[in-house]
Amino acid sequence: MLKKEGEVRIPSGCAIAAIIDRTGERFDGTDIIDCIALMHDRSNGLGGGFAGYGIYPQYADYYALHIFYDNKKAKIECEEFLDRHFEIASPSELPTRKTHDILNEPIIWRYFVKPNFTRLVSSHLDEKEYVARCVIKINTVINGAYVFSSGKNMGVFKAVGFPEDVGEFYRLEEYDGYCWTAHGRYPTNTPGWWGGAHPFSMLDMSVVHNGEISSYDANRRYIEMFGYKCTLLTDTEVIAYILDFLIRKKGFSYEEAADIIAAPFWDDIDNMEPAERERFLYLRDTFASLLITGPFSILVGFNGGIMALNDRLKLRSMVIGEKGEMVYFASEECAIRTIEPELDRIWSPKGGEAVVVRLNEGGDR
Repeated sequence: MLKKEGEVRIPSGCAIAAIIDRTGERFDGTDIIDCIALMHDRSNGLGGGFAGYGIYPQYADYYALHIFYDNKKAKIECEEFLDRHFEIASPSELPTRKTHDILNEPIIWRYFVKPNFTRLVSSHLDEKEYVARCVIKINTVINGAYVFSSGKNMGVFKAVGFPEDVGEFYRLEEYDGYCWTAHGRYPTNTPGWWGGAHPFSMLDMSVVHNGEISSYDANRRYIEMFGYKCTLLTDTEVIAYILDFLIRKKGFSYEEAADIIAAPFWDDIDNMEPAERERFLYLRDTFASLLITGPFSILVGFNGGIMALNDRLKLRSMVIGEKGEMVYFASEECAIRTIEPELDRIWSPKGGEAVVVRLNEGGDR
């Protein structure tokens, strides 16, 4: 029998969540798993993932590469590339546990690396650009290899499955970090596969996203002019590259980058004070192809903090709560209250309003 409207629940997209301790105190992945698990019905088992910051203090000066391999041939080819371009410490399989709900996993390895000094000098690139180009080359040239995490003292963990099962698979209760983000995927236009799960990352920055980017093709064409390659069959990938371009390459702050990707409407700009109006006219004219349109809420993790941002019309939900030095983010208030019932403050940011939370001065990273 065909169900009528109101008799069936249709989720409004994916689930996103995050927790940060502004003091830099580290805590394990249990709370973020519990938080995202409460929003189980917002995802459909085709992708779940997490990012943790501060989780590798013993290798804090190394880039932690997490890599999926489709087969042993891809692993051999990729490791030959890594040997030529990096100094490698402690290569190993990424620790996982067998579960009933995570199936058909690829080969998953982790490498702590530093750029080969001779190659770095001869490349005439700074260290981060050298690593970023190596990551892009692996992901576009070596068939069957995909670097899905490449930052310092942080790591991305993702898979096809519900997020709570992904957290169990990767044994996140064994990691301690000062900031965690999480995602439960409900893909509508793209396939569910291990590489397409969130978060998407470039170096230290990671993105989880609820929504649909209608400007994807324009954004992709622009960003690929600067050496990025969108190969992962999902619109969220382009957000990570846009933010890396604006913040790392162009030197904008996270707040300024938000003013570009979620810029005010022209009518709102016209009503601003002259100096502010000139600033936004410059940003909109110069970076017109980086305006992200369509419904979205995103959480952007980075070393030392996190940013939350909605589209200009706030077409996707986002709730933020505070308790002492702890800050919580989620698609639904109940997900926050399941891990912290007694909040000091809870609110929902406005459309286009960036909320950036950074570690307190002197906080441990």
